[in-house]
Formats: sequence, structure tokens, C-alpha cells
Amino acid sequence: MDVVLRQSGGTVPEAIITDTGSYSDIVFGLLHLLGRQYRPQLANLPDQRLWRIDPAADYGPLDKAARGRIDVERIGRHWEDMCRIAVSIHTGEVSAHEVTRMISRDGQPSALGHAVAHFGRIFKTLHVLRLADDEPYRREIKAQANLTEGRHDLARRIFHGRKGEMTRIYYEGMEDQLSALGLVLNCVVLWNTVYMDRALAELRAQDYPLDDADVARLSPFIRTHIGIDGHYSFHLPDLGGTHRPLRDPDAPDEQ
Repeated sequence: MDVVLRQSGGTVPEAIITDTGSYSDIVFGLLHLLGRQYRPQLANLPDQRLWRIDPAADYGPLDKAARGRIDVERIGRHWEDMCRIAVSIHTGEVSAHEVTRMISRDGQPSALGHAVAHFGRIFKTLHVLRLADDEPYRREIKAQANLTEGRHDLARRIFHGRKGEMTRIYYEGMEDQLSALGLVLNCVVLWNTVYMDRALAELRAQDYPLDDADVARLSPFIRTHIGIDGHYSFHLPDLGGTHRPLRDPDAPDEQ
């Protein structure tokens, strides 16, 4: 949550997609209190517990699955405090990490933590039902997760090099591998985005048939054309305001 909410620039995403390891009912509650949609990938989906508000309601085939009960009264008792901590996180007065530690100590939620968790279970149940029934919803989550994994894979490749050896990254004369890694990664993404757009524009100018669905699957994290190993210099070259020429697809690949 802190990574998402404390970005130095850009807009905070409305939907946050993570793997199973980042999931908890409290995280569900806090993020939805902050007006964000939380969409974790959940392992063992058929075993996920669903929650209900009305214990007497008949959910048909889902009646046994919805065996948990959401304590609305508990949420009501702590609602003002829940809103206060949401505002404190939003304004940056306190980090989400500090809040989660405060309301859940040694794995045992406090009374306020239980209230946040019960609030989160409302949205967890809706999320599980959509995962089970809404194929476009599942595809969107999977596509975003693949994009994120592609970024992580590229970062690992840059940081460790092709042979598992540490790539040495120099920035302003100082060895600063972790912070410079993000800069190198962003440079690769920017380069790929600019030249993929130019290549697509050239193909369209030649009336080459392009499927929008295929274009949507292009990734800015491709790396086979980039020399990962070696030393990196961040001195800005003078390119004269021009781009490198696009490669002729009929020409042999350069090694």
C-alpha cells in the first residue's frame, strides 16, 4: 500500500493487482476504505471462504460456501476510527505499514483490526465471486500480473546479468545498484515504447494488417535486442533530435 500511495509522481492506480502472498482481509479493508479496488490473485480458489451479512439468507448452491458471517455491528462501532486511519494514510501522516502493525500485533488483530477485516471481507467475497464467474475480469487480472512479472523478470536480468553475475551500474560516478536499476529499467521501457510505436506507425502506413488485440498484448519489457551485460553510462548523448532508423525485417539479424 505504501508503494502505491506514496509515489513521487503520476496517478495512483484505481485497481491494485497482487499475487496471493500480498493478500489479507485487513489489506482488503484498508484499500477499499481508501477508495481503491484490490484484486489479488488467490490460490486454491475453490477453497476460498465466502462471507455473508444475513445468516438466514438462502444463497442456493453457494449457501455452504458462504459460511462466514460479516459482523456489521462491529464495523459500525469502529467506523469513525476506520475513517480516521484511512484519512491519516491518505494524507501521509502515517504509513500503511505502521497502521497494519498497530491494528494487528503478532498476527492477532486488535478490535479495530477485526473491524477493518470484516469490512474487507465484503469486498473479498465480491472479488472471489467475480473471479469464479467473470472471465474478462480474470483475464484483466492475469494480463496485468503478467505485465508486472515481465517487469520483475527484466529487472532481475539487468541486475544479475546473463550468467548470474552482478551487473555493475554506475550513476554519477557512484556505484548505486538498486536505485540505478530502476533508472535503467525505465530507460528500457521508454526505448521499447517509442520504437514499438514507430514500428506500428510504419506498418500502418504500409497498409499492413494489424489486429488491435495483438497490439494490446505487446510488452515494453522485451530485452533480446538489448545488451544487458556490461557497464552503463548515463551521460546524455547528442542524437540531433532524431531516431535510429527502423530495422528492415527482411535484413539478416545482427549478432
